[in-house]
Amino acid sequence: MIRVGILGAAGYTGGELIRVLTGHKFSEIVFANSESNAGNAVADVHGGLLGDTELRFTDAMPFDAVDVAFFCFGHGKSEAFLREHSVPAGVRIIDLAQDFRLAAPGNDFVYGLPETHRKQVAAAMHVANPGCFATCIQLALLPAAKMGLLTADVMVNAITGSTGAGQKPGATTHFSWRVDNLSIYKAFSHQHVPEIRQSLTEVQGKPCAAIDFIPYRGNFARGIFATAVVRTEAAIEDIVDGYKAFYADEPFTHYSDKPIDMKQVVNTNKCLVHCDKHGDKLLVTACIDNLLKGAVGQAVQNMNIMFGIDETEGLRLKASAF
Repeated sequence: MIRVGILGAAGYTGGELIRVLTGHKFSEIVFANSESNAGNAVADVHGGLLGDTELRFTDAMPFDAVDVAFFCFGHGKSEAFLREHSVPAGVRIIDLAQDFRLAAPGNDFVYGLPETHRKQVAAAMHVANPGCFATCIQLALLPAAKMGLLTADVMVNAITGSTGAGQKPGATTHFSWRVDNLSIYKAFSHQHVPEIRQSLTEVQGKPCAAIDFIPYRGNFARGIFATAVVRTEAAIEDIVDGYKAFYADEPFTHYSDKPIDMKQVVNTNKCLVHCDKHGDKLLVTACIDNLLKGAVGQAVQNMNIMFGIDETEGLRLKASAF
């Protein structure tokens, strides 16, 4: 049994992680840490878990009682936490923040995108879980990078649900502002672009072109839908064959011969990808659930890989039929 500790357990990712792990046959949640909710029932904060768990939040962090700790902190807090606290060397860490995603001297965190780093994750003690936009956009473009197609600037547009902004209320997450609305933020400067380029460059074997990324806030709760335009003279038949070959053995990332829509992946750990060709423009569409394949689903997938069990355990979640 894998003994799990969760830090930052009261937020959206913490609650979703608890939901996934309650259906995981080979894990046990030892503690769910939240200083502001210590003593409160988890189901009182994450109402969808009523009847599924009797777990209570705690302000304690008994690392000596767990095998793996999930960091569900906001960005910048994981690095600060590790400076101020000692985690035993034998405890694996899966960090969902952006603090350790970029390769740097002294950074021993493995980048946790299973489709490209499965062997490294299996041997890792510390894993940096990819960002939600980064996951969707990388999975849209990695086969193109493998085929050496990313030689000119790539235009990417992607829209995300409000849960991507976290649980803390803000001016752009308030329901009355978000509903029936659409807006751009961090155009060309989103924090996920460096990790996207890092992975694409690694797979392509040489620096990829610029990623011109325009993110959008959507008026829905969860999901990401991304489009990427790549200039190439390659034939669509060869491109599709390349995409299918790249994802042939992946349990959660699938190439679709038909156009895709976001509802096919919401509440699942899947990523769907589809390609169209318009003259010399390759249009790639991809979609994920930002809280699952874009966050805790992928984190649990990484945990499964790290502990040598079936990486799909606890993650065969089904999309709604309607």
